[in-house]
Amino acid sequence: MEKDVKTSRRSFLKGSVALAGGTVAGAAVAKEADPLITEVQDWASLTGVGVDETPYGLPISFEKDVVRRNVEWLTASPISSINFTPIHALDGTITPQGCAFERHHSGAIELRKEDFRLMINGLVDRPLVFTYKDLERFPRENHVYFCECAANTGMEWAGAQLNGAQFTHGMIHNMEYTGVPLRTLLNEAGLAAAGDLKDKWVYVEGADASSNGRSIPMEKALEDVLVAFKANGEALRMEHGYPVRLVVPGWEGNMWVKWLRRIEVTDAAVESREETSKYTDVYEDGTARKWTWVMDAKSVITTPSPQMPIDHAHGPLVISGLAWSGHGKITRVDVSKDGGITWETARLGKQGDSKALTRFYLDTEWTGEPMLLQSRAIDETGYVQPTKDQLRTSRGENSVYHNNCIQTWYVDENGVVENVEVS
Repeated sequence: MEKDVKTSRRSFLKGSVALAGGTVAGAAVAKEADPLITEVQDWASLTGVGVDETPYGLPISFEKDVVRRNVEWLTASPISSINFTPIHALDGTITPQGCAFERHHSGAIELRKEDFRLMINGLVDRPLVFTYKDLERFPRENHVYFCECAANTGMEWAGAQLNGAQFTHGMIHNMEYTGVPLRTLLNEAGLAAAGDLKDKWVYVEGADASSNGRSIPMEKALEDVLVAFKANGEALRMEHGYPVRLVVPGWEGNMWVKWLRRIEVTDAAVESREETSKYTDVYEDGTARKWTWVMDAKSVITTPSPQMPIDHAHGPLVISGLAWSGHGKITRVDVSKDGGITWETARLGKQGDSKALTRFYLDTEWTGEPMLLQSRAIDETGYVQPTKDQLRTSRGENSVYHNNCIQTWYVDENGVVENVEVS
C-alpha cells in the first residue's frame, strides 16, 4: 500500500479472526468424515414445526442479530430519536419492513384505518376530506424508492466516529410502495383556484404530536410524490406511518411525512420549524443553506465492513455494497482497495426504479494484504460522489446533514475491519 495515503484512525479493534483452510474456490477440503454429513441429524429424523406455529412469519432464531439498532448517546430520548437498518447483513436491495430504520419526532402513534382522514385545502377549487377506503378506490401505482434521513452519515463530518455500516449509513431503507399519486388527489380537489402553478407549494402535515410539517414545491408534488398505504406488499408498519404516509422520491426522509393528515395548497413556503431551525446546512461562516431536498449520489461497502469482517481463508472475496442517488439511476460504481489511489469498476446488480438502491459487487482475490476499501458512485447526471475533503472545502464542518462523502474501511491482515478516514 502506498505510503502517501493520508489516514487518521481511531484505536483499532483488538483480536483476530480465525481463518479456516480451504481450496482456491473457498470450499473445504474433505480430509476426514464429517459427522454433519455421515450421521443422521435431529432435523432429519424428527418432525418439525407445524404450519400455524407463527401465523405471521418471523426470521429464524439463527438470524436474531439482524435487527435495527440505535445509538443511545445520539439523542436525549427514544421518543424523538432514530435507529439504523442492518444494511451490513442484507443483500439485494429491498429492505424488509421489520428492520427498516425509523425516525420519530414525538414517537410512533397508533392510528386505525377507520379513524384516518386526509384533508386537502388551501388554494383548491373544492376542499376535500378522504377516508382510507376513499384512497383505495383511486388508481394506484407501485414503485421502489429509497428513503434516507438527511442526517445519515452526519456523525462522520469531523472524522471516523461510528464503527459499522449500520451506524454510519443505516439511516436508509428501500421498499416497494403502493399508493395514489399526489397529483391525482390534487386534481380531484381542482387547482384552477391556485392560478399559475409555477410558484405554488403544498404544505404537508402528519397526525402525530409533532406534525412535522414540510413545504414541497408544486412542481415536485405533481411529478412523482406518492400517497402510500402499502410497503413491500403489506400494510405500512406503525413506525413507518400506518395507515398512510407520503413518499417523496429522491428527497430527504423528513419530507416523507408519516400518519398523513393534511395537504394545503399555498402560494409560498410555510417556513415551518422543521425547514428553518432544522434540516438546513450550516456553512463555515455561520450562514445556512436551505431547501437542500435532494439526496446526492452516495455509496457504501457493506461487506467487508466492521460488522462483517472477513472470516474465511485467503482466496476469492466478494466486496459488496449499496449505491443510490436522488437525481436518478446509478450508472457506475468504482471500488478502491488502496484508499483511492487506484479504482476498479464494480458489477451492478439488477437495476430497478429510478431513485432506488442499487447493489454492486466486486469479485476479487484476497491474500491477507491490508486494504483501505472505498466505493465511489456515479449517477445518470454525471455527478461523482465526493471525498470528505471536497465536501469540507465547499461546506466546512458545521453541518449535520447531507454528508455523501466516500467512506473508508481499513481491513487488516486478519480480516478485521475498522472505520477510518482517508480524506
